[in-house]
Amino acid sequence: MGCPAQAGTGYPAPAGLEYVGYKPERGTTPPMGSISRYIFRTTLGAFLVVLISLTAVIWVTQALRDIDLMTSQGQTILVFVGITGLIVPLLILVIAPIALLIATAHTLNKLSADSEIIVMNAAGMSPWFVFRAFVSAALVVSVLVLAISAYFAPKGLRMLRDWLTEVRANVVSTIVQPGRFTPIEAGVTIHIRERRRNGQLVGIFLDDQRNPKERMTVLAETGDLLDNDNGTFLVLNTGVVQRQEAGKHDPAMVAFDRYAFDLSQFSGGPQAVKYSIRERYLWQLMFPDPKDPLYLEQPGQFRAEMHDRLIAPLYPLAFVIIAFAYLAAPRTNRQSRTMSMVGAVSAVGLLRLVGFASTVFGANAPWMLVLQYIAMAFAIGGGLYVVQTGVILEPPAFLMNWVNALTERLTRRLATP
Repeated sequence: MGCPAQAGTGYPAPAGLEYVGYKPERGTTPPMGSISRYIFRTTLGAFLVVLISLTAVIWVTQALRDIDLMTSQGQTILVFVGITGLIVPLLILVIAPIALLIATAHTLNKLSADSEIIVMNAAGMSPWFVFRAFVSAALVVSVLVLAISAYFAPKGLRMLRDWLTEVRANVVSTIVQPGRFTPIEAGVTIHIRERRRNGQLVGIFLDDQRNPKERMTVLAETGDLLDNDNGTFLVLNTGVVQRQEAGKHDPAMVAFDRYAFDLSQFSGGPQAVKYSIRERYLWQLMFPDPKDPLYLEQPGQFRAEMHDRLIAPLYPLAFVIIAFAYLAAPRTNRQSRTMSMVGAVSAVGLLRLVGFASTVFGANAPWMLVLQYIAMAFAIGGGLYVVQTGVILEPPAFLMNWVNALTERLTRRLATP
């Protein structure tokens, strides 16, 4: 059985419309009912699908760069997935507004293709009735973005730093395999002949090329790991230290009975961890410690990062308003929506570009931080004005005629054998 026809329109009622049980006067806004819930569920469902898909694709590309955790450092697949998965909150922070834009455009195109927008407009429904369902979805995403930008993204970056520190600290005790040359970090390589049951290392070769002015090579018969309050050390027994200074042909060699190589320098040891600006929570950016060395060194970066975090929750709302302003106007199936889609994407791209430039240059020029707020106010205010007045955003007629003529010309050339 088909859907019952909407009275006075000649179009079938859209999904959920026949259950509203409310016939509004033209220009009025009916209470939120089945239509709004239908739009809200459709938008959020599409948002989740797009968000998960894009995040998974980008996460894989990022994770492949850390594949050496499994290959050269001998970590398990669980450690690899756990470490690389800590960047997911940061990816969601960037992808969520874009995913919501795609979901909104998908829902509006679906409503237009099924003639549901035309039916609701013919029934006298105010544009605000449809618009508020999209705004409700945008508010949900904005809360998600706020939580991630304020806490979860910096928390994930902190955990990532701590986990990588632990992996590096255990590189000698658990990762170094007998018979393999294992890089501890850039410029430092270690090799052991065997590992005894008591944990003692035998036949140790250690090469340190971090200092461009001097290369140090250590050979030792045995070695033991020592942990104390001062850090982690590899205590080498009976060996030779060879130092090769740049520009000299003959190395300096020193025999030793006992030599301690500091491993804490690779893991940070017991000293306090200094978190970067991206690893600070939002409240730490808003109220920084006046004695913080990093804040004293880069106050502009703190300020720019804080404003970038504060404005982040507004992007989902602005993207939805822009998409609705361009795509929500009633159109027949014969009317192309391509140019409207191009306009929406261009407006969103311009808004995000202004925000990015404002954050980058605002670190040195504080007045530029205001530009992102001006652009945001213009986008939201202009979009709301379009929704209120019902203006249809379309390119000028001469531009449309030029695009259509160009398209036809290209089509004919491609069709000509």
